[in-house]
Amino acid sequence: MKIKTLFTSVIVATTMTMGVVGAASAGATLDIVKKRGHLRCQVGLPTPGFYNMSSKGDWSGFDVQTCRAVAAAIFGDADKLEIQSIGSNARFTALANGESDMLSRTATWTMSRDTQLGLDFLPPNFYDGQGFTVRKDSGITSALQLKGAKVCVTTGTTSELNLADFNRTHNLKISAVTFEDWNVRDDTFLKGGCDAVTVDKSSLAGNMAAFPVPGDYTILAETLSKEPLAPAVRHGDNQWADLVRWSFYAMVNAEELGITSANVDDMRANSKDPKIRRLLGLEGNIHEGLSLKKDWAYNIIKQVGNYGENYETFIGGGKNAIGIPREGSLNALWTNGGLIYSPPMR
Repeated sequence: MKIKTLFTSVIVATTMTMGVVGAASAGATLDIVKKRGHLRCQVGLPTPGFYNMSSKGDWSGFDVQTCRAVAAAIFGDADKLEIQSIGSNARFTALANGESDMLSRTATWTMSRDTQLGLDFLPPNFYDGQGFTVRKDSGITSALQLKGAKVCVTTGTTSELNLADFNRTHNLKISAVTFEDWNVRDDTFLKGGCDAVTVDKSSLAGNMAAFPVPGDYTILAETLSKEPLAPAVRHGDNQWADLVRWSFYAMVNAEELGITSANVDDMRANSKDPKIRRLLGLEGNIHEGLSLKKDWAYNIIKQVGNYGENYETFIGGGKNAIGIPREGSLNALWTNGGLIYSPPMR
């Protein structure tokens, strides 16, 4: 898998060539990706569970799987992929200017981002909410006890904005200590530079698991916000948005139908269920509207897995997961009381 890490200086240079790369937003993204021979998919700085980078430079994680699904749909090969790791301040500029083909990271879908940045957000792949981590020996058991506290937060994020709203609403006189790099943010917190750290609760859980003594810390009960974390593409290329959208839905639909990476070949050979046969390209022509081959969804399921498989591997109870249970959460399938749902694929 190709690896690329971009920093703010690169993105500033990119804005100067907007007229050149901006052509990608005019409806030709799929053609550009095919001609290049691989997908450029943007994630954030390495984050447990969502986008991890090994010592060899290989990427894995829940959001990386969405990137791999799109690559599998287009090329029949989930690893025809270039991962771009970009800081929070530059992420949307990189996507809008054509440096990235898509974004799959813990980015919150908000109205202003969706309507003012030249982007289109797609269905959320993870429903989250913002919280606080504090030291257990601090005696803090509620976020309302953070009056006058220093709180570490990543700049250029909804976490920073939500903290300001929470502070203003409750008149807590919180001092926000901002960072571009969440590793520096957490290191500052661990060294006593802040009384608390705030970000989405999934990130709090993943990051806290990597603390030297995780048991010395706790996540407060309050949830400050709604954080629908969603992939995004440039505005104006409906074909590309449809392709990324339905690549995600293929993973969800596979779970709904009980299709996994392990049994997809058997299902393909033996199932008489028309819903399964349509998804796997054995009947109908649902692939035509995406300009893909009939086996696009089969390739996603075989190489990447269904939504539930990926949740378990990277978020839930898998060996290297961050330990956030799915049962009873918003990220359960709709049949289990959650919000994860695929429209009919027919």
